[in-house]
Amino acid sequence: MDPATLLSATAVLGGVGLTFGVLIAAANKKLKVHEDPRIDDVAGMLPGANCGACGAAGCRAFAERLVQRKAEPVGCTVSSPDGHKAIAAYLGVDAGTAVKRVARLLCAGGADVAVQRAAYVGHASCAAAAAVAGGGKGCTWGCLGLADCARACSFGAITMDRNGLPRVDPAKCTACGDCVEACPKDLFVVLPETRRLLVQCKSRMVGDPVTALCRVGCTGCGLCAVDADPGLVSIVDGLAVVDAGKDDTGNVKATKRCPTGAIAWVEGAQAFAGPPAAAREGATLR
Repeated sequence: MDPATLLSATAVLGGVGLTFGVLIAAANKKLKVHEDPRIDDVAGMLPGANCGACGAAGCRAFAERLVQRKAEPVGCTVSSPDGHKAIAAYLGVDAGTAVKRVARLLCAGGADVAVQRAAYVGHASCAAAAAVAGGGKGCTWGCLGLADCARACSFGAITMDRNGLPRVDPAKCTACGDCVEACPKDLFVVLPETRRLLVQCKSRMVGDPVTALCRVGCTGCGLCAVDADPGLVSIVDGLAVVDAGKDDTGNVKATKRCPTGAIAWVEGAQAFAGPPAAAREGATLR
């Protein structure tokens, strides 16, 4: 290539590059989105767990909501009260108020009270066992006890007891919902800690067939619905269901005549079941 052609090509390419550079610079100036520098500061004050319990896609996204005043510091369930106060002081806002929420297991059918109809041999996972004819448990709705929930919990809030049932430590639970997603039987639910009435069963059978498979299963007898405040408890498809929209204060009476103790009164990490389930009275909540 002769020098004149080379020089001409270089000039053309240089002109094109300069033109695009000017256009990009202009577009950047016009389209640039200003980001509040406080977002990085607040993100640094959050625990960095990125658990999603706050409802945002990670801590930085939650920091953006805090700076925009679309959320309150207490919305971070992993942070401590002092952490909430520090963020509130930095942003000049109120820390807010929130009722602690915890994960609850809707099954009390451990190996001591529930029938095992077959031995599962394979990968030690509830999801894997559930894929093989629903697992080996007699009650097809019951907890399989292979600890998928405990492994999914990033905060060490779930441990397995001697009967193969998960125990949730409310003090460590952040209501992130990982256990809810991990359980193939959909047995976990996140509830306000102030909710006291809990049906620890999801069986859809009715009457004697239930207790033939699990001594603490709900038989759908309806005594709890009769004894509770009007409308608080109803029987749906053979299972007692507590209306989450109603106040259950003072309704320990709903547990007193339950023939199996399937409906329990919760206080912290303790579940108090009605007679004749006296052996479970004061037992650690499943």
